[in-house]
Amino acid sequence: MSNYTKILIAIDLSEESLQVVKRGCAMAAEKAADVHLIHVIEPLSFAYGGDIPMDFSGIQEEISDQARAQLAKVGADYGVDGANQHTVFGRPEVEIHQMAEELGSDLIVVGSHGRYGLALLMGSTANGVLHGATCDVLAVRVGG
Repeated sequence: MSNYTKILIAIDLSEESLQVVKRGCAMAAEKAADVHLIHVIEPLSFAYGGDIPMDFSGIQEEISDQARAQLAKVGADYGVDGANQHTVFGRPEVEIHQMAEELGSDLIVVGSHGRYGLALLMGSTANGVLHGATCDVLAVRVGG
């Protein structure tokens, strides 16, 4: 196993994502590595495709504020400095790759539900992160 020095933990802020944070922080402690947390917010316009003539900015701002507060709590609970907590907008796999490169991360830790069949064909964030990463990726199995 590599001597990781900078670990980027990507979480969706669900209860299950705490398993991902625990695993990533445990690895970081073993390696004395720096830990960064990232949460990616998909803009509402992605979900609704811009076909709905609505201004989502107020709702998007509220979602962003709540996400930052939740990420700050997770960071505080696991000893991750505020400067190492990143809340960004965009497509998760794209933003995670970009942040990993900006930080010079040598490991990305992400949760995976271990889906197969139709869910696998449709893709997942973990799958997207794995296939475009320029560093190692650890997929932590979460859920049932």
